[in-house]
Amino acid sequence: MVKINQNYAKLPGSYLFSTIGKKVREYSEAHPDADIIRLGIGDVTQPLAPAIISALHSAVDEMGAAETFRGYAPDLGYEFLRNAIAEQDFKARGCDIEPDEIFVSDGAKCDCGNIQEIFGLDNKIAVCDPVYPVYVDSNVMAGRTGTYDEAAQCFGDVIYMPCTEENGFAPELPGEVPDLIYLCFPNNPTGAVIKKDALQAWVDYANKNGSVILYDAAYEAYISEPEVPHSIYECEGAKTCAIEFRSFSKTAGFTGLRLGCTVVPKELTVEGQKLWSLWARRHGTKYNGAPYIVQRAGEAVYSEEGRRQIKEQIAWYMGNAGIILDGLKEAGYTAFGGVNAPYIWLKTPDRMTSWEFFDYLLSEAGVVGTPGSGFGPGGEHYFRLTSFGSRENTVKAMDRIRKL
Repeated sequence: MVKINQNYAKLPGSYLFSTIGKKVREYSEAHPDADIIRLGIGDVTQPLAPAIISALHSAVDEMGAAETFRGYAPDLGYEFLRNAIAEQDFKARGCDIEPDEIFVSDGAKCDCGNIQEIFGLDNKIAVCDPVYPVYVDSNVMAGRTGTYDEAAQCFGDVIYMPCTEENGFAPELPGEVPDLIYLCFPNNPTGAVIKKDALQAWVDYANKNGSVILYDAAYEAYISEPEVPHSIYECEGAKTCAIEFRSFSKTAGFTGLRLGCTVVPKELTVEGQKLWSLWARRHGTKYNGAPYIVQRAGEAVYSEEGRRQIKEQIAWYMGNAGIILDGLKEAGYTAFGGVNAPYIWLKTPDRMTSWEFFDYLLSEAGVVGTPGSGFGPGGEHYFRLTSFGSRENTVKAMDRIRKL
């Protein structure tokens, strides 16, 4: 008799963004004339940079000729892309990362969810609270998190590291030592960052206690302050305790193409085994690489023209972030983020729950955001807005919110 993985039944409700989509659809059906502005789901809105489009066209032409056709990509990804990533994302910042320590994939989200497969089920995880839900959800599916406490809105075997206004939304080193530590900076959803000395403390903590840090650097391209590290490998000793995830989705608008990479240093060992070897085996067996065409597009991100164009796009998005941040503060809200990240994190008024505020903002202003409670129990009474809307809609949304 076929049986299902009962761990899936432990997941509370539906995926956050599915619930948002359902609510917006229902509201639109009931109010067909409503002009809804979506500043919720973190999808980019600007088209791909011209340098990337050119690379895509060239790669498509190659696929149409027998002498340049490409089939399956190499397990780690094409060398031309891994070399570009190693040189410009790491070596240029003083990080000793080699091309064969970089695994190209179809996105950081997949890798963040899949990486837990190479670790035993008796490992205890620690996560920032609030944070991107994929970290916890993927471990729930694996059976690593214990049972869900509906009243506390958390899992019994997960170490939640509070990220509050009082600590600048940056977690403190946990007293109970976890095996796997998920860190995300710039943080989704709070937009918080930490300086190099603070990140170094996490690396030292992990090396001292035999923990592994799973570091999500998906938003590093938005960092504007020079004292904030772009990679955990800028810290001494990180190669013996940390795995890093990177994404082209927000950096270069690849949400519709899907491209990312994971860095697993060869020095990183657990129980005498190199995690590089385990991830390479997993990568080869459950292939989630990106097609040749997409990897050529990724290479164009690192061209001189591509870097200039993408820098302009990021500046445009951060201009939107500034409009949102200023608009919220003018309207009397307490808001954070929006400086080193495309996300703005605000307190809900009058102690509204985050879902109550979602309904209020949708019905009264026609603006869609993301309830903070969807990112963990620490996100209650907070709300996330993103800078990925159009400039016109961003300005319009702030005008509506000011009038509430």
